[in-house]
Amino acid sequence: RAPEGEEEEEAEVGWQEKLFSQFEVDLYLNESACQTPLDRQYHEEIRKLEKAGGRKNHRIFTYTDHDRFTNLEELCQKVTDSDHEVPSYLAERMANVRRRRQDRRPVEASSLKSKIITWEPSEEFIKNNHVINTPVQTMYIMGDLGPYGKLGHREYEHVLCTIKVDGNGVITVKPDFTGTKGPYRIELDGEKREVWEYTIENASVQVQPEEEEREQRVFRDLYSRHRDYLNGLVGSEFEMPLPGTLRLFVNGEIVSAQGYEYDNLYVHFFLELPNQWSSPPFQQLSGVTQTCATKTVGWDKVAHFCYPFTLEMFYTQEDEGVFPYSLPEWPVLYFEVLSLDFWQRYRVEGYGSVVLPTSPGVHVLTIPTWRPVELGTVAEMRRFFIGGSPELEDLTYVRIPSTFKGKRLSRFGFRTETTGSVTFRLYCLQQSKAFLESSALRQRMQSVLDRLGGFSQQSSVYNVLEAFQRARRRMQEARESLPQDLISPSATSM
Repeated sequence: RAPEGEEEEEAEVGWQEKLFSQFEVDLYLNESACQTPLDRQYHEEIRKLEKAGGRKNHRIFTYTDHDRFTNLEELCQKVTDSDHEVPSYLAERMANVRRRRQDRRPVEASSLKSKIITWEPSEEFIKNNHVINTPVQTMYIMGDLGPYGKLGHREYEHVLCTIKVDGNGVITVKPDFTGTKGPYRIELDGEKREVWEYTIENASVQVQPEEEEREQRVFRDLYSRHRDYLNGLVGSEFEMPLPGTLRLFVNGEIVSAQGYEYDNLYVHFFLELPNQWSSPPFQQLSGVTQTCATKTVGWDKVAHFCYPFTLEMFYTQEDEGVFPYSLPEWPVLYFEVLSLDFWQRYRVEGYGSVVLPTSPGVHVLTIPTWRPVELGTVAEMRRFFIGGSPELEDLTYVRIPSTFKGKRLSRFGFRTETTGSVTFRLYCLQQSKAFLESSALRQRMQSVLDRLGGFSQQSSVYNVLEAFQRARRRMQEARESLPQDLISPSATSM
């Protein structure tokens, strides 16, 4: 302790080291005030300190993880700085759940392999594995900032530093070590305004390079064992498609439909597979969503479907062809939006289609729709009063009908009306042996799958091909429009 007249004190505190305050000394010296085993233990320690000449610290003391202050401090912490803050229902329910050290029993790897999912978890299991119940040890370094000669009053106790260590070994010091920054300040309002300054320094012994290297080796060994354990759980027996075959997975979701005239919407959809595409026998290529009521969002009425579906299909490459003219067609998802009212009258609200994305990953697509209309007010009155509206016999007419074999498709005279839109979220996965071969052998391109690298550049390749075809058609039209004598061999020789 510094000489009288200089209010300065320095203390070196270890992890979970107990330094008693004057209040605790006065309290635990009286054996009748000790109720718990921890109180009686503190009573014995304080008696030994008194026999040895008293405690060396005066203003600086600590509260360890087992003290009552630690429990009360964690329960009394506020989320905001408002004086009128009311704890939420969740905060009240979790007030009795202390984030404490849990006695975790080591579980053998064999039992983990057999019990990856616990179907009937016990209350202790839920507590030990809950996010809020992460095991944490806490320690508070306190300061008794009372007037000189009046130590031991609880109202003058202030938290100088909070140290927490969780089950993962992460140490949290709040506030941080002072370092090159100035000291922290605590201003007290009382008879005379007092300002206390304090610094926090890391007094731990630096780790030797040999010990640090040994620790890194232990961590690397632990990580490698954990990786092998996870690989053992997952396994390595994966079904691979045949050479020259591409497997396409689509985990899709019909998110919402917005901007339609009537309420209670549902969506009917199906997938069309072009040539050289196939699907497993158990795969359903069509589906119908639930009927969903709309909700007004801004200026539109939105129906949130959140309807999931899964599609699996295969593309089989028959011949090599000449690159890049042998690009495959991609599957198309056709859909129609319908409405159903209280009297079981249904109306077609719109038709649309979306080509499945050619690149793997997450794709969020909003597709506009249209519906056929008839001239005059009779058709709209029939639609309003008795339901029903003009429908397409073949949904593929949205793009190119599957039965169309000609060169030109005319929609002249077909009247339509723009309606709302449907939002899709598609998670696309591609699997092929060609990806593995192309990553190992990049000297030459062996197939269309190798050249396109999983069709990730297919859209840009299609744009180039379309521009090339347009230029070729213009050259042919220009050649056909020239007089024959200009392009004949005899005219050229003359």
